[in-house]
Amino acid sequence: MLKDYSNKREGEKLFIIKIIHTLIWAFYNVVLFYLLYAVIVNSIDKWVWICIGLVLLEGIILVLFKMFCPLTIMARKYSNSTKDNFDIFLPNWIARHNKLIYTGIFTISIIILIYRLVTS
Repeated sequence: MLKDYSNKREGEKLFIIKIIHTLIWAFYNVVLFYLLYAVIVNSIDKWVWICIGLVLLEGIILVLFKMFCPLTIMARKYSNSTKDNFDIFLPNWIARHNKLIYTGIFTISIIILIYRLVTS
């Protein structure tokens, strides 16, 4: 009986981690797409620099945790799934390619930003 309770608690903990991870992912979507929008329309303001700082902070965290999100490491304690989306409410293909997709968007944004700064 105790084992069933433990599994239920582990499932609840994983569910909470997935919710938090998904909310953070959504927040960073807003950050990245605001950054991209702002540089495209040449609206370089303090929020652009705050967005860059947030993305760089996320990058530092990933480097410190050997390219894993700390929430993924926490979620691993509660799941032995081999799916890329075991720790987040995303389609598996997005979870698998998340870093590549968003690094690309960030890089494009920075290139446009540099162009805007050099040509202004």
